[in-house]
Amino acid sequence: MDSRGPSRLSRAAPVLVVAGVLVASLSLRAPIVAPTPVMRDIEHDLGIGSATAGLLTTAPILMFALLTPLAALVIRRSGAELALMTSLSGVLLGTFIRAIPGFGWMLAGMFVIGAAITIGNVVIPVIIRRDVSQRRVGIVTAAYVATMNAGSLVTSLVTAPLASLVGWPLALLAWSAITVAGILLWGAHLRRERRAGVDPAELLSGEPVAPGPRTASVIDPETVTGPTPVLVDRRRERSLFRRPAVWLLVLAFSMQATIYYALTTWLPTLSGDMLDLDRAGAGALASVYQGVAVVGAFLVPLLTRFAPRSVATGVIAATWLVMTGGMLFAPGLMWLWLLFGALAHAGGFVVIFTTLVDIARTDAEAAGMSALVQGGGYALASLGAPVVGALHESTGGWETALALMLAMAVVYTVALFTALAAASRRA
Repeated sequence: MDSRGPSRLSRAAPVLVVAGVLVASLSLRAPIVAPTPVMRDIEHDLGIGSATAGLLTTAPILMFALLTPLAALVIRRSGAELALMTSLSGVLLGTFIRAIPGFGWMLAGMFVIGAAITIGNVVIPVIIRRDVSQRRVGIVTAAYVATMNAGSLVTSLVTAPLASLVGWPLALLAWSAITVAGILLWGAHLRRERRAGVDPAELLSGEPVAPGPRTASVIDPETVTGPTPVLVDRRRERSLFRRPAVWLLVLAFSMQATIYYALTTWLPTLSGDMLDLDRAGAGALASVYQGVAVVGAFLVPLLTRFAPRSVATGVIAATWLVMTGGMLFAPGLMWLWLLFGALAHAGGFVVIFTTLVDIARTDAEAAGMSALVQGGGYALASLGAPVVGALHESTGGWETALALMLAMAVVYTVALFTALAAASRRA
C-alpha cells in the first residue's frame, strides 16, 4: 500500500492543489530574473558598477545555500500548506522592499526574496509527493519545473518593454501580480482544507486526517535536501567528506550553477553590448535561454530511456561547451548558442542528481550528498555574477568573462565524467 496518501481535500480537489503549485512556481525563479533585462538602467540610476549590480542575483542564490535547513524547520513547524503560503508572502514582501528607492533596499529585498524562495524550493516537492497520485508525480514534477522556466521566460521577455513605458522600478513591482495570484489560489486551497476540518500542520505528522486506512505522508521536512524528499542519516554524513566522487559532483554542480546564474544576470546586458541590441531586443534574446528550458527538462529522461547514461551525460556536457565556446568565438550566432545553453541548464541538474543516486549507497547517503552538492554548489555560484561583472568592468568587454565560462564548462565535463566513471565502477 502506498503510504503517501493525500488529504481529504486534495483527493476531492486535486486540480486545485496542482493549479496552486504551478501558479506558485511562477514566483520561484521570475523574481530573480526580473532585474536582469534592465540591469544597465539600474546601474545608471543607482550609480553603481557592474560588480555591485551582480550582487542583486547573488543575494537569493546565497540564501539557497545557507537557508535550506532553516526552510525545512519552517515546514516542520507550520505544515506544508502554510509553508508555501509563507514562501509566497515572503516573495511579495521582498518585491515591495526591492521597490523602495536605493540600492540598499533593493539588495535587502533580493535577500528576502531568496529566503522565501528557498522555502518554496523545499516544500513543493513535499506537496507533490504527498498529494499527487504516484503515477502522476513525474508529469506534475516536470510541469512544475517547466512552469518555473516559463515564469523566467515571460519576465525576460516583457520586463524591458514594460520598463520603457513605466520605468524599471514599476516594471519590477508589476510582477508582484503573479505572486498575488499564487497567494489567492493557494489561500483558496487553505480555506477548503479548514472547512474540511483538516489542520495543515497535521499533514506532515503521519496522523490520519480522514477515515480509512490511508494516512498523510510520514515525511520529516528537516530531511528534504534535494529535488525529492530523502532521509538524512547524520551518522553517515562525515564519511561523505572522504569520498572523491562526492567532491567531483560538488565541483560539477558548482560550475553549472555558476555559469547559469552569471549568464542569467548579465545576458541581456552582454547581448546588448556585443550585438548592439536595444533593451527589448536583448531581453527577447535572453528569453531564449529561459524559454527552451521549458522542454529541455525532458531531454535527459528521453535519452536515458533509449541509450546508456553516458550518452545523456555527453550530450549535456557538449551543450555547455557549445554554448560557452560559441558565444566566445562566434557571438553573431548567439541565439543559436543560447538554444544549446537552455538544454544544458535544464538537463544538467537531472544528470548530476541521477549520477548522485547511482553513487550513493543508501537513501541516507543520497540525502547527505544532495545537501553537500547543492549547498557547496550554490555557495560558489553566488560569486558568479559579481565576478563576471567585475571582469567586464575591469576589461571593458565580455571576452574574458566568456573565456572563464568556457573554462568552467571544461571543468564541468571532466568532473562529471569522472564521477560517472565512479558510479559505473560501483555498478
